[in-house]
Amino acid sequence: FLMERKTHVKVNRKEVMLAKLRKSCSCPPQKLKTFLMDFFPVLRWLPKYRCKEYIWGDVMSGLVIGIILVPQAIAYSLLAGLKPIYSLYTSFFANIIYFLMGTSRHVSVGIFSLISLMVGQVVDRELLLAGFDLNDDAPAASGDGPLQNDNLSNTTAFNLTIVGINAQCGKECYAIGIATALTFMAGVYQVLMGIFRLGFVSMYLSESVLDGFATGASLTILTAQVKYLIGIKIPRSQGHGMLVITWINIFRNISQANLCDVITSIICIVVLVTAKELGDRYKHKLKFPLPTELVVIVVATLVSHYGKLNEVYASSVSGAIPTGFIPPKVPEFNLMLRVALDALPLAIVSFVFTVSLSEMFAKKYAYTIRANQEMFAVGFCNIIPSFFHSFATSAALAKTLVKTSTGCQTQISGVISAMVVLLVLLFLAPLFYSLQKCVLACIIIVSLRGALRKFRDVPARYHVNKVDTLVWVVTMSASALVSTEIGLLVGIVFSMLCIIVRTQRPRTALLGQIQDTSFYEDDLEYENLSAVPKVKIFRFEAPLYYANRNYFLKSLYKLTNLDPNLEAARRKKYEKKEKQHLKKGNHRTANGLGIRETTLQLVPKQIDFQALVVDCSSISFLDTTGVNTLKEILKDYKNLNISVLLACCNPSVIDSLKRGGYFGKDFGCMQEMLFYSIHNAVLFAKDQK
Repeated sequence: FLMERKTHVKVNRKEVMLAKLRKSCSCPPQKLKTFLMDFFPVLRWLPKYRCKEYIWGDVMSGLVIGIILVPQAIAYSLLAGLKPIYSLYTSFFANIIYFLMGTSRHVSVGIFSLISLMVGQVVDRELLLAGFDLNDDAPAASGDGPLQNDNLSNTTAFNLTIVGINAQCGKECYAIGIATALTFMAGVYQVLMGIFRLGFVSMYLSESVLDGFATGASLTILTAQVKYLIGIKIPRSQGHGMLVITWINIFRNISQANLCDVITSIICIVVLVTAKELGDRYKHKLKFPLPTELVVIVVATLVSHYGKLNEVYASSVSGAIPTGFIPPKVPEFNLMLRVALDALPLAIVSFVFTVSLSEMFAKKYAYTIRANQEMFAVGFCNIIPSFFHSFATSAALAKTLVKTSTGCQTQISGVISAMVVLLVLLFLAPLFYSLQKCVLACIIIVSLRGALRKFRDVPARYHVNKVDTLVWVVTMSASALVSTEIGLLVGIVFSMLCIIVRTQRPRTALLGQIQDTSFYEDDLEYENLSAVPKVKIFRFEAPLYYANRNYFLKSLYKLTNLDPNLEAARRKKYEKKEKQHLKKGNHRTANGLGIRETTLQLVPKQIDFQALVVDCSSISFLDTTGVNTLKEILKDYKNLNISVLLACCNPSVIDSLKRGGYFGKDFGCMQEMLFYSIHNAVLFAKDQK
């Protein structure tokens, strides 16, 4: 039977576009109100806030995250190559802006190790190109502004117009200038992606690519912190192969290790890892996680201050952290042009991590988020803070898990966390002067446990899917051994190539009938299947397009044990020889057979079927080459008196076949060539004479 297709009304796209344009250009009060409430989701949920039900969980989670945020912000400043004060600014502004614009109730947006590393690599590169010495362990500056030179050896200066005054910009000023320009450009990209609804870009970052990228970047982060752990001064490697070069320099200078830093690092790592393991084991009994990082920082700062570790043992310390806020400044346009390309991968990674975490927790707690609004939120979390000496931000899984485990209900908790950071910014920052850098490195390394544990999952990942494991290994290796940006690009390209290869060489099979049923399956995979007499059933498990056309034909000819082109050529050759013999008056063929026997000889013994059924259930689409391929096999097999029947075609495939003229001009033979199940096609083939 032939099902009747519905008639779809053709839509005038021009009129639709004009109607949408007129609608978007109009601005009635109700539409303006809806736009504002969509752009600032806080206006929707804050008036409905259940204070008695939510406030305790939000305050508790906000305080805990704030306590965790302060030491992490100071530590991650090492990754970004910036002073700790800028990390604190970043954490403060990101929480406030996401509170206003975010649609997720639970994610913690702020400073993130992976994003800090990407910022730091660009900052280091630009400082090196500008002639600054990256390896100076400068003494603490006495002022509280970013415009001072770090020390006398850093004499390189750049003339920048700041607030209308021509001033000389030193290393610290130039570094934060690069970071803010990079952050501003990343935010602009994210907002533009939101305007043009380009969120689909994140679909090309598979789980394997993201995991491999995070693990490779974690190895880079770990490598960059080793010199702080053991207190040696080595050149800060830049460019491709940084990980290998850094380890070579570490082993060359291992004899210069600072014993005080080594002992401090061992103690801190043991304490932090032990506390983390105990916290993970007894997390169901703890109402909130132990603030281990804060305790370690407080104790280490007191020991360093009263033990005078910097003066006596030359242990490297954080130095002065100014209080208050530096006056806002517009990011330099010239610097934006220098880092415009670097900002693109930063924007994509930041957005992808934020949206994926938002969707994960929205699904877990049964509410919805708007991915496009998340794009705007994280974009403005970069654009606005870049005017206040902050750098790029993203959602972080570890802090988000802590947030949910401590009772977070809404983004009010983010405001509480911002207030904790503000307290440090205004009053407590100078107290961290004597904090050793090796302690900060220990906090960073211990925070990488989750990413580094991915190595343990490789066997299980390989068991589930070998191709995804290969994608993970390639992305991780490229991110660690080449660079993070190149690693991300390599991962995306390689994963797409894997998909292309898998569609180029998909599974193919001949099907047999399940006994006493109307169902058919792969006769190489299942037992007790019976072959259908005089009928071959071929399945191709991929779209049929230009890249796999040859593989389709090759597999079909191999499985059916018949190449119609070769058979037709053989018959023509044989007939030609017979005609030559007949012209000579020899009524016997070259094989000594009569003419009647020749007719039998022309039918080869290997052709044991009279119908070929193509199972199209796995063919999602056809391009022009695919349609022509099916027309070709239809013609070739017809020359051998073998009918070709198509089964289980979806509507788009049927439409492609119609447009390509597969069924003829008037579609008169369509019901004899197209079937809605394999069994119907088999029954039809059996009824043919």
